[in-house]
Amino acid sequence: MQPLLDSIDSPADLRQLEEKALQSLAGELRQFLIEVISGTGGHLAPGLGTVELAIALHYVFDTPNDRLVWDIGHQAYPHKILTGRRQKMHTIRQAGGLSGFLKRAESEYDTFGAGHSSTSISAALGMAIAAQLNHAPRQVVAIIGDGALTAGQAMEALYNAGDLDANLLVILNDNEMSISRNVGAMSNYLARILSGRAYTTVREGSKTVLGTAPPVQAFARRWEEHLKGMVMPSTLFEELGFNYIGPIDGHDIHTLVSTLRNMKAMEGPRFLHIATQKGKGFKPAEGEPVAFHGVGPFNPDTGKVEKKSGKRTYTQVFGDWMCDMAAADERLIGITPAMRDGSGLVRFSEEHPDRYFDVGIAEQHALTFAGGTACDGLKPVVAIYSTFLQRAYDQLIHDISVQNLDVTFAIDRAGIVGADGPTHQGAFDLSFLRCIPGMTVLAPADEAECRDMLYTAFLHPGPAAVRYPRGSGPGVAETSKMTRIPIGKAQLCREGQEVALLAFGTMLAPAMEAGDSLDATVVNMRSVKPLDTAMIEQLADSHTLLVTIEENAMRGGAGAGVAESLAQGDRSIPLLILGLPDEHIEHGDPDIVLAQCGLNADGIISAVRRRQPGQVAASRHSA
Repeated sequence: MQPLLDSIDSPADLRQLEEKALQSLAGELRQFLIEVISGTGGHLAPGLGTVELAIALHYVFDTPNDRLVWDIGHQAYPHKILTGRRQKMHTIRQAGGLSGFLKRAESEYDTFGAGHSSTSISAALGMAIAAQLNHAPRQVVAIIGDGALTAGQAMEALYNAGDLDANLLVILNDNEMSISRNVGAMSNYLARILSGRAYTTVREGSKTVLGTAPPVQAFARRWEEHLKGMVMPSTLFEELGFNYIGPIDGHDIHTLVSTLRNMKAMEGPRFLHIATQKGKGFKPAEGEPVAFHGVGPFNPDTGKVEKKSGKRTYTQVFGDWMCDMAAADERLIGITPAMRDGSGLVRFSEEHPDRYFDVGIAEQHALTFAGGTACDGLKPVVAIYSTFLQRAYDQLIHDISVQNLDVTFAIDRAGIVGADGPTHQGAFDLSFLRCIPGMTVLAPADEAECRDMLYTAFLHPGPAAVRYPRGSGPGVAETSKMTRIPIGKAQLCREGQEVALLAFGTMLAPAMEAGDSLDATVVNMRSVKPLDTAMIEQLADSHTLLVTIEENAMRGGAGAGVAESLAQGDRSIPLLILGLPDEHIEHGDPDIVLAQCGLNADGIISAVRRRQPGQVAASRHSA
C-alpha cells in the first residue's frame, strides 16, 4: 500500500483525504521529517511539534488563497513538506537547496519571509487589512510560538489587531509543559462549544436581545467569563479585543480540524491557544528539546549526534571569559535576549544565577535594561547575535551611545554564518556600529585575541563591542591571563613590498597566506573604531597599494573607514576594498561562501593582481 505522504504534492491533494486518514498521515510526516533531518541537520524539535497543526491548517483552509503566516520558520518544516517541497527536503540549508526558513521566492505558500521571530502577527494583520480593502474573500492566519510572544513587536501587533477589529486568526503554539494540566477531554470539549456556530450566534445575538436588560446581560457576561476562567490561563487576549479559544491539544488532529473549521466561520480578531510538545514523537528530542532545536546530522534510531570538531569555538571562548571575569569583578552581569545556549552562557547562568538575565526575545529591552544597570554602577555584558543587534539599533544610539553608558557588547555570529542564510548573515554590524559616536569596535583575529579584546572592552569606560564569528578560529589557545590591548593600535604581522594588506578580524589568516604569495605587508588592524590612523598613513607613504579585507559589507564598513582616514590625512594612494558584496548572501558552507566572495587567500591574490600594483606605482611616481 502506497504511503499517504507519497500522494501529497500540494495542499489540494491533502484536502482530498478523508479526515480519518489524517492521523496516519501525521505519523508518516513525523517519521519522514526525522529521517531527512537526521541526514542533513536542521531544526527538528520545533517541526515535530507542529505536524498535526500543519496538516489541519492546510486541510481546513484554502491555501495559498488563504494566507498562512508562520513565525520564523523553525516550526514550518512540515508546512514545507506538504506544499510541494518533499522531494527537495534533503537539500535543506545546503548551498543551492531549500532555505531553513520561510522564503517568498521559494514557494507561493510561504506568504511572508522570516528568519527572526515575532513578525507573523504584524505581517498577517497587514494581509488582513489588504484583503479587506481589496474586497478579497480570504482568511489570514498567523502561527506564533509562545517564546515569540515575549517580543514587543508581537504584542504591538496584538494591540493594533484588536483595535482595528481585523478579520484575523492568531494561533499560539504553546509548547510549555506548565499548561499540560489544561489539556484534556473537558478542555477540548469546551473549546469546541465556545468556537461553535451556535455559541457564537447566541453570544453575538445576546448583545442585541439582552441589550434592554442590563442586569441579565451582565449576568450572562459574568457566566461566560466564569466558564472560560475554569479552563483558560488568562483573559488577557479578550481584553485586547480577541475572541479567545483554548487551550486545546495541538496533537489531537480531529479537535484541531473541528476547532479550526468553527473559527474559520467566525469574523473579527480570533485567538486560538494550542498546547504542543516540542520534539513530539522522537524520544531523544522529547527529552532534550533544546539540543534538538537546531541539530547536526544524527542517528535516527538512537538520536546520537555526530561528533563535531574538537576545536574550541569563539562562543566557548566568550562563555569561559564571562565566568573568569565575573569571578574577578562582582559588578559584571550577563544579559541575553533568549540565547543562553547559543551565546555560550550556560555555565555562567549556573555559576552566577543572580547575575544572569535572560530577557526573552526582546532585544530592544535588553539594551535599555543594560543601560539602566550601567547607570547605577553595574558592568553589563550583552551577549547578542550580530543580526539580533539590528533590532535594537535605536536603543543602541538613543539609550547607550548618547549617554555614553558603560555597556560591553559580545557580538556573536558576525560575518558569514552558513546554513541559516541571508536573515542571519552578520554582514552589517561594522557598518552600523562604526558610524555611532563614542562607540569602540574591536575585531579579533583568533581565539586568544578574542579573550583579550573582551577584557579590554569590559575595562573601557564606555560602549564597546567585540565582534566574532560563528564556529572555531585558527586554533590559537588562550591563556588564563587576560591582557589589555591598546585600543586603536594595529599589529604589524609581516613586512613586504609594494602592497599592504590591512586585515580586520577573521581575515588575518587568509591575508597572511596571500601576503606570502604577494610578498605583501600584512597588518592585523584589530580596532575598527578607532582606527590606527598613524599606521594607515605610514603604510600609505611606503606602499603603492593598500588593500582592506573584512568579513562585512563593503558599503560603510572598515574599508570605508580607511578611505575616510586617507582622505582626512590628505593621502593619495590607490585603495582596494575587499568585503562582502552589496547583496543578500544565500546559505551555504561558510568556507565556500567566503571563497565565492573573494575572501580567501586565492581571492585576495587574484584581486590584487587584477589591480596590477606595479603599473599603479609607475604612474604614481611619474606624476
